[in-house]
Amino acid sequence: MNPIKKIKARVDSEGRLVFPPEVARRLGLTPESLISFDEEGLGLHLRPPAHRLAKVYIEPTNRCNLDCRICIRNNWAEPLGEMSLETFSRVIEGLKAYSPVPTIFFGGLGEPLAHPQIAEMVARTRPLNCRVELITNGTLLTEELSMKLIRAGLNLLWVSIDGASPESYADLRLGAALPEVLENVARFHRLTQKKPLSPPQIGIAFVAMKRNIEDLPLILQIGNRLGAQHFLVSNVLPYTAEMCKESLYSLALADICYFPPIGGSHLKLPRMDLTDLTREPLYRVLRGGLNGTLSCASGNWAKDRCPFIEQGVTAIRWDGAVSPCIPLLHTYTHYLNERERLSKQYTIGNINEADLSVIWNSREYVSFRQRVQDFEFSPCTLCGGCDLSRENETDCFGNPFPTCGGCLWAQGVIQCP
Repeated sequence: MNPIKKIKARVDSEGRLVFPPEVARRLGLTPESLISFDEEGLGLHLRPPAHRLAKVYIEPTNRCNLDCRICIRNNWAEPLGEMSLETFSRVIEGLKAYSPVPTIFFGGLGEPLAHPQIAEMVARTRPLNCRVELITNGTLLTEELSMKLIRAGLNLLWVSIDGASPESYADLRLGAALPEVLENVARFHRLTQKKPLSPPQIGIAFVAMKRNIEDLPLILQIGNRLGAQHFLVSNVLPYTAEMCKESLYSLALADICYFPPIGGSHLKLPRMDLTDLTREPLYRVLRGGLNGTLSCASGNWAKDRCPFIEQGVTAIRWDGAVSPCIPLLHTYTHYLNERERLSKQYTIGNINEADLSVIWNSREYVSFRQRVQDFEFSPCTLCGGCDLSRENETDCFGNPFPTCGGCLWAQGVIQCP
């Protein structure tokens, strides 16, 4: 695994901090950029400016062909649909205004390959010369569709695999069979070898919970055999009361006992309890050849830091509505500290009515990004005791909708590719 990059900046004669040009470009640092630092002891953690757009999640559809125990569909009542090519054209036109063009990620709260024109959508990103990723459950990844996606210029295919045996996999992903999914991914990998220049890479996404954490070391072995180069582990977000007992982060949220996150180009783990249940699987992961580098040994790593804001993300729903993040794309009920919590959708404009740059630079969106980066919300993930914590409408600090104090993504517990 690649080690953490060490970057040197210098202080000029007037006391100004000067970053190397390539670092400044990567972080979106332009003249007069406002950047924030978190001070911890003698160290400073930089928070990138909130004005750069670096990644766009596109939800082709919120339909899915499976019925999974861990899915949001167990607790929502939203209309189903798929993005029209007219709406997608508006997205493409809007992205042309950016240089460099942001990464495009096909994914949301549905199965992208269930969209009948997904390969065409991927192909239409090619003239933008940007990075393109897609996540799938792998069940619809036929040979024909695999070839189309490879020819269309896909850079990275993420596959969700939450069990290492047919039994543990089927226990969670109802309606799917692990051997068929693995064969689909293996065939995709074989087909990529026929593309000599920049073949697509493969990533494996795993949702960890008590019933499957022992499978994690085997998941990495399976991924290696499939040619996977990226692995991402997330904790489960309980959408039903039944799934509350599956969480592995009750102690981690309070910094009582947790496994420090590991980062790198191959494996990314979330904040997680280090208990008798998780200790051996996690240590087997570290001993198994994917040796990670600790991102930070401090308990404050990833606390109160929105990954979507800091990574310059926006999300576009299947109907064209624009949201600051995946969690706010839809309205749904989930459980926080075993208490039911309603998360209401929050959108800022619609791509069918305004250009992406107009929406991104609107006063409401700019103000929201700065508010989230400051993250002066009530600590609902630690407390969760008052009635205000039961939804994201407001909080006990008086913050207006939407409030993010109960967001587990901002605590490094839930992760998206």
